[in-house]
Amino acid sequence: MKNYIATIALAAIALTLSAIPTSAQQDKAKRPSPPESVTCTLASGKTIKVDYSSPRMKGRKIYGSLVPYGLVWRAGANEATTFHTDVELTAGGKKIPAGDYTIFTIPNADKWTLVISKKTGEWGTDYPGESNDLARIDMKVSALSAPMEDFTISFVQSGKSCTMQMDWENTRASIDLDAK
Repeated sequence: MKNYIATIALAAIALTLSAIPTSAQQDKAKRPSPPESVTCTLASGKTIKVDYSSPRMKGRKIYGSLVPYGLVWRAGANEATTFHTDVELTAGGKKIPAGDYTIFTIPNADKWTLVISKKTGEWGTDYPGESNDLARIDMKVSALSAPMEDFTISFVQSGKSCTMQMDWENTRASIDLDAK
């Protein structure tokens, strides 16, 4: 009888614990800036992955206002944006070893800078400082043909290269990531 009660108690605990991650995932999906994930699979089968939260424009002026020019921005909302690469990359002549990073940007009207931080696990706007930067790389900036309501990070894959694009409001910032 004791074994039966112990088995039922352990099963109840296991069911309760298994529901916790699902509940947390459901809570994240209900956020005003829901979590998103994008992956680029290179010809070699290796991948680059970015996890971020996607804020909405909601009629607001974004760049130069909500997201000030010339300051470090977390490139999304909620948790800091994470960047993982299975393969060594080069971008703007700078080497990015395979591994896990946090990415930030410094937007300006005519030029953006991608900041790749070696420090991971930040929440939101907690930029850990230049001493933790792996690299700062210039990004190309162009105008979108139509306003983009949701902040979106995407990849365009071509052979040994992935172009990462960040689109929001009327702006696209992009950078080529080349596999070694």
